[in-house]
Amino acid sequence: MARFGSTVAFVVEGKRHKAGQTYCDTKANQLAGDVIWAGMSSSTMSPGLIPLDGSAVSMKNASVYAGIQTNLIDGANSIGA
Repeated sequence: MARFGSTVAFVVEGKRHKAGQTYCDTKANQLAGDVIWAGMSSSTMSPGLIPLDGSAVSMKNASVYAGIQTNLIDGANSIGA
C-alpha cells in the first residue's frame, strides 16, 4: 500500500497525470484527494514520483529509478494535464 507525490506531469496507459497530485496503489491506502493507480508497481512507476511512505520507498528501490534523485517541480514539467 504505497503513496507517492508527483513532481512532474506524465502519461500512464494513455492518461495524462498532473504534477503535484498524490497517487496511491489501493483504495484502502487512499486519503482525501488521492488518485488510485491500481496498476502502480516498481515496473510501471514514473521517475517523477516521490515516495510518501515506507511501502513507496520499497517500491521505488525495486524500480529502475532506485537511487535517482527526483526532480523538483519547475517549468514545463509542472504543467498540468
